[in-house]
Amino acid sequence: MTIWHKLRPYGMVAPAIVIFTMFFLYPIFYMIYLSLFDWNFVSPTKTFVGLANFRDLLTDSDFMKVLSNTTMYTLLTVTLTTILALLLALWLNRKSLFHGFVQGAIFSPHIISLVSISLLWSWLMDPEYGLLNWIIGLFGFGPLQWLSHPGTSLVSLVIVAVWKGLGYNTLVFIAGLQSIPGDIYEAAALDESKPWTTFAKLTLPMLSPTIFFLVIINLIGSFQVFETIAIMTQGGPVNSTNTLVYYIYENGFRFFKIGYASAAGVILLVIVGALTIVYFRLLARRVHYR
Repeated sequence: MTIWHKLRPYGMVAPAIVIFTMFFLYPIFYMIYLSLFDWNFVSPTKTFVGLANFRDLLTDSDFMKVLSNTTMYTLLTVTLTTILALLLALWLNRKSLFHGFVQGAIFSPHIISLVSISLLWSWLMDPEYGLLNWIIGLFGFGPLQWLSHPGTSLVSLVIVAVWKGLGYNTLVFIAGLQSIPGDIYEAAALDESKPWTTFAKLTLPMLSPTIFFLVIINLIGSFQVFETIAIMTQGGPVNSTNTLVYYIYENGFRFFKIGYASAAGVILLVIVGALTIVYFRLLARRVHYR
């Protein structure tokens, strides 16, 4: 075997490795490096401060509020999206013109940009002229301050996120349901298994790889939410919708506290990585691969 044949596999994967290093590994290590400095993004010099940025973050009440908002947003979004998508998939897992139309309709928000969706929902949730307040007014309820009240603003963003991601999650669940062999259900029917027992003992275990995948994807995506907050609430009112990524953006590109923002980015990286590892360790053994 010539040297060319030995090096050819490495040459074929080299472009991907270079791109991965330039746009993934290098930014991560540079962010960790910047988190140890005080830098305003304009000055040519950086002041080394060690772990002071992390100390300031962990003692900042605003940052603790941001962590709380991010956690609540993630829990609500991931839980609601997964459960509602599973219920819809169970209903839509039929071959008919109507069910095919509904599948296409609920999937359409997934292909629309978040900017357009955010602008649309900003109008729908307008306290004076919004369609949602008009609808609830028909039932005798007063108008809600969807985006301008601390008690409803975060929930409003969760509604937008669930509406955006529901179609994609539903179609993935439908694909998972259609991959389950039909003879399993035939055997359950012969044993006169009740619908709930069939669902709990057969359908859910067979869907566990799909659920495992979607929860991971939704978890990571929820921690990275930015567009809806930037367009609809800008982190307000009273910091009630500020999340980690928007907090990093504000400190880095509005207040020019690059070291402080980089430290928050490192904390975000650690949190997402730790949650992913814990999720894999706890639930991977419960996933049933056929």
